[in-house]
Amino acid sequence: MGGATHAKRVACAAAVALAATACGGGGDDSGGGSGAGGGVLSSSWGDPQNPLEPANTNEVQGGKVLDMIFRGLKRYNPQTGAAEDMLAEKIDTKDSQNFTITVKNGWTFSNGEKVTAKSFVDAWNYGASLKNNQKNAYFFGYIEGYGKVHPEDGSKQSADTLSGLKVVDDRTFTVKLTQKFSTFPDTLGYPAFAPLPQAFFSDHAGWIKKPVGNGPYMIDSYTKGSQMSLRKWDKYPGADKAQNGGVDLKVYTDNNTAYTDLMAGNLDLVDDVPAAQLKNVKSDLGDRYLNTPAGIIQTLAFPFYDAQWNKADSDKVRKGLSMAINRKQITETIFQKTRTPATDWTSPVLGKDGGFQDGLCGDFCDYDPEQAKKLIAEGGGIPGGQVKISYNADTGSHKQWVDAVCNSINNALGNDKACVGSPVGTFADFRTRITQKKMSGPFRAGWQMDYPLIQNFLQPLYYTNASSNDGKWSNKKFDGLVDQANKETDTAKAIGLFQQAEEVVRDNMAAIPLWYQNGSAGWSERLSNVKLNPFSVPVYNEIKVG
Repeated sequence: MGGATHAKRVACAAAVALAATACGGGGDDSGGGSGAGGGVLSSSWGDPQNPLEPANTNEVQGGKVLDMIFRGLKRYNPQTGAAEDMLAEKIDTKDSQNFTITVKNGWTFSNGEKVTAKSFVDAWNYGASLKNNQKNAYFFGYIEGYGKVHPEDGSKQSADTLSGLKVVDDRTFTVKLTQKFSTFPDTLGYPAFAPLPQAFFSDHAGWIKKPVGNGPYMIDSYTKGSQMSLRKWDKYPGADKAQNGGVDLKVYTDNNTAYTDLMAGNLDLVDDVPAAQLKNVKSDLGDRYLNTPAGIIQTLAFPFYDAQWNKADSDKVRKGLSMAINRKQITETIFQKTRTPATDWTSPVLGKDGGFQDGLCGDFCDYDPEQAKKLIAEGGGIPGGQVKISYNADTGSHKQWVDAVCNSINNALGNDKACVGSPVGTFADFRTRITQKKMSGPFRAGWQMDYPLIQNFLQPLYYTNASSNDGKWSNKKFDGLVDQANKETDTAKAIGLFQQAEEVVRDNMAAIPLWYQNGSAGWSERLSNVKLNPFSVPVYNEIKVG
């Protein structure tokens, strides 16, 4: 992920249904059709927040579609999460700052247009440009010239293209970064880096109504608030062809309703089993239920722009609150073990070799009422005398766990008014209050990884002025270690530096880690070979129907 002022994957962690900008619908198959791949399955979904431009989609629901209709230079292995070459024939570098990328031959978009080096360069220039207002623009922040095409000081852009991108020939382009970034190639599986056909630029309005990509599926139709229908692209050149005829993504604003439809035979797949059904799901579905680790962590963030939460010794208050939360009890009773108590600020899916540090939080993440009271008193007490945990009330079963966290804090501190939940009506309003820095106390902050690197769990959330650093925490030691890690060409050494940076997060309790979230899914008897990838998204192309 790009440089110092990144990142923004809207910290939504659990799948949420958001108000959408229409992506259009209707039309013919454009050379696709269901073909010889089995029947069509139906799956629960939510309208995407934004049009399905790869550089403008940063939430779960839109991301699901992009993963079906696009393939990039890299693809994250659906089982291991490892970044593997997809359209990249090779990515060469001698200094981890200048890269030469060769695109595989034989790839086309579903409209027949050839995928070339220019398809990537044009897409990345569009995504980076300030005038296009793409939410994922920061992903291009390490590429030379970003400051001119996307100035972050409010000034007008002075260039339309990134000086660090050059098309060499039909299948080759070069990338020059502003600094060494040894893991840059591994970020290239993120949808923001997808190629785009010329139709995206020549008829943008038409493309938005019916997006054209180069993945195993094509969009057949979309009715906002109702359904998006995708169908197998028979001429897809990749090895990961769809094993079904297509997917109908049905819009639900309540995952309990989706579960009810699954049980009634009106839906084939639910990929977010609601908390209220977790007690029954095994008896309801038997072996048609999946609960598997995902690259998602739930935390409590703090408004460090509020002097009450950023004074001397306030880290003791945050550490005390952390020790007042009985994670084990909450994950077992509220979430039926579909969450795992967090012991660091990343995710177990990274593995030890990838930087996961089991137990890094130490005693600060253990439930200890006496030590909690002691630390909070030493830190000057709870600002304002009461903790108000803000959360969006419209999706994600957040009320249940926030109430449980507050009950745990109240019990630990012996004060039934020490903590209360502070619901905000909608996810959109909740995010608006956060971005406008209107939080006066802790607030829920989930993170679903963009790509499986330890850097992605740390830099976007805790680097000074990073755009997903919602609490505006700032620490020069942390920033310096991140900068060192990004410049390190030895992967193991880079991970070690990121781990040192995470220790700074721990020592300051920059956010309270709560639990790692598992992905869950339930499906009908029509389906087989249902899996979730490490991002907790169904591997749609591998599902078989009938």
